[in-house]
Amino acid sequence: MKYKCIICGYIYDDEKEKIKFKDLPDNWKCPLCGVGKDMFELVDEKVEKKEKEEDSLNNAIKISKSNISIERITSKCINCGQCIRTCTIKEGMTFDKNSELCVNCGQCIQTCPVNSLIPKDNKKELYEALESDKITIAYTSPSVRVSFAECFGMEVGTFSQEKLIGALRMLGFNYVFDTTFAADLTIMEEANELVNRIKNNGKLPMFTSCCPAWIKYAEQFYPEILSNISSCKSPIGMMGKVVKEYFCKNENIDNPYTVAITPCTAKKFEIKREEIDGTDLVITVTELAKIIKEKNIKYEDIPESNYDSILGEGSGAGIIFGNTGGVMEAALRTAYNMITKEELNEVVFNDVRGYENIKEATINIGTLTLNVAVIHGITNIKPIIEDIKNNTCKYHFIEVMNCEGGCIGGGGQPKLFLKDEKMLKEKRIKSLYERDSNAKIRCSHNNPDIISIYKNFFNGIGSPLAKELLHTKYIKR
Repeated sequence: MKYKCIICGYIYDDEKEKIKFKDLPDNWKCPLCGVGKDMFELVDEKVEKKEKEEDSLNNAIKISKSNISIERITSKCINCGQCIRTCTIKEGMTFDKNSELCVNCGQCIQTCPVNSLIPKDNKKELYEALESDKITIAYTSPSVRVSFAECFGMEVGTFSQEKLIGALRMLGFNYVFDTTFAADLTIMEEANELVNRIKNNGKLPMFTSCCPAWIKYAEQFYPEILSNISSCKSPIGMMGKVVKEYFCKNENIDNPYTVAITPCTAKKFEIKREEIDGTDLVITVTELAKIIKEKNIKYEDIPESNYDSILGEGSGAGIIFGNTGGVMEAALRTAYNMITKEELNEVVFNDVRGYENIKEATINIGTLTLNVAVIHGITNIKPIIEDIKNNTCKYHFIEVMNCEGGCIGGGGQPKLFLKDEKMLKEKRIKSLYERDSNAKIRCSHNNPDIISIYKNFFNGIGSPLAKELLHTKYIKR
């Protein structure tokens, strides 16, 4: 019998090994990527047949059954090659039919002309959780609320937070939280890390760590720069731990089931990492919309609702995480306060906004001069990485997002007409910036719920408990 690692694709063949897979000790690890036995699945004849069918699509990217994020409806595929062109041009990869090199970003889903490629369907797992006796908890990413309404024919960029929450309550979730709260946590830890690196001659430049496709890309192709990446978990990585270790323990909730609603297919891979736990399932916004439609729920019949308040909502800084440049701007707002102990009169950093694939700025904070860059579209990071390897990089802080436009352009978002892609994405971006501009609290460090959790639970920014729950490590893949 053969067993396949669903993370890296390694095959354990009972006929070739001295010990059968079922007899391996519980602490045995995959020799290729280091995950445990529970990340292996039995390879059967049906799987092998499907992979043979995939091999016959000579112009299409091979999508293995072990791909956690993406699947192909083979009967729909017209073998046009658009997915390969997307992976080559947008992701900058030299395509060699190795599906295990996939960074799970889902951009091939966005450009597939016949909807053959889709986010991995996790509807069964969701239904099982909602029908169980477990307390179910959902939390929604910032950019989901500017795309959810599109799935029901509303104008692109429509901000539909209250309908989104209402829909999740209709499905049966016991609690619905705002992942923007964890985006604020990310800023507190990341800005603190940046300031410490600068003051203590730490490794620079520091890269942001919110985008799981970027993280996997770096682990696979540029492991030599992993120490340049912030050790902060992504907002979803932080949210899962805070929900289970803080909220659920305070409320005496045992064994809850947590579901992140995201714009991103790569998040499905991220939550399976051994270093990232706390979130049990990722459902993309397009999957969520499909489930709602299958239940014959009309958009206009969804009651508006609000987030549960025990964890609170995030600041305007957290909400712009969904845009390219948003993480950078949010971090600068708080880094300014950490360095100067003063509040900004104007919190908008226009130089890091916009749709250019590489944006750069020089920011003066007190006596400190910061050179920063914002990258979206993963191919654009290569020259900067070469500069780092040659010790010629001029930047101190770099934001990287795999998808053009940022999370608003994620693989799990509603598809856009390619000829109008930039214009339509800019509508989503504008919607998030408008929400920020109208927010009462626009800086993460001023969020009273963030202040409270650091005082009453973490015991300070960058504390040992914060390090344990909110930070992570990276591995060469």
